[in-house]
Amino acid sequence: RAVDWALLCITGRPESLHDVYAEAFGGTPHPEELTEDLGTAWALVDGYHKLHACCQYGHSAVEATLALVASVALTETLRVFHPDGALAIKWPNDVLLDGAKLSGILLERTEDAVVIGIGVNLAHHPDLPGREAISLAARGIVVSPTVFADTLAERVARWVADWRGEGMAIVRRRWLELAHPIGTALTVRLPDDSATDGLFDGLDHDGALRLRLADGAVRVIHAADVFLI
Repeated sequence: RAVDWALLCITGRPESLHDVYAEAFGGTPHPEELTEDLGTAWALVDGYHKLHACCQYGHSAVEATLALVASVALTETLRVFHPDGALAIKWPNDVLLDGAKLSGILLERTEDAVVIGIGVNLAHHPDLPGREAISLAARGIVVSPTVFADTLAERVARWVADWRGEGMAIVRRRWLELAHPIGTALTVRLPDDSATDGLFDGLDHDGALRLRLADGAVRVIHAADVFLI
């Protein structure tokens, strides 16, 4: 099925990705308060713009690989507006500018549908202790949300088509070109809250993180919070 698009301008009212499911596939949305998951230090300033793409597939591996597709498309879009910026993907799908978080991606799945939610700091960014963030405006770049969304939509559609037609290898190769370099020092915090340090060693065939440990062994990580050291 082709990608279905919904551009939501969120201003603090209850919204969630359920609205995108309902618009694309029918049914009744179940709103959740957006601000609950942002933390008290986050604020919605002059509207919060988020682009959602909804794709329908019949197999379970698509969510992880679509995260890579989305981060490639997003980084290429950001390069259009900030071609000289030090942009890099951090596994699995955050985009950094000068080492600070510029944007993030959240995927949600229900039955055979996956919604890609993409948030970008265009005009504002939060000031959070221990979690550096940045916006395009902080670099003097003014971008209309509508123009940005149109450019991003074209890139996502193109990369979804390439992923469908040529498979994971082309996405993995481009992702590695846009990510921080092989050998970058990382701290990986696992779902059990344990932490492991190592060096970025690329992606496994399915898009999982390869982490080279101090003894030379490579650990494959499928789910974790990752921090640059």
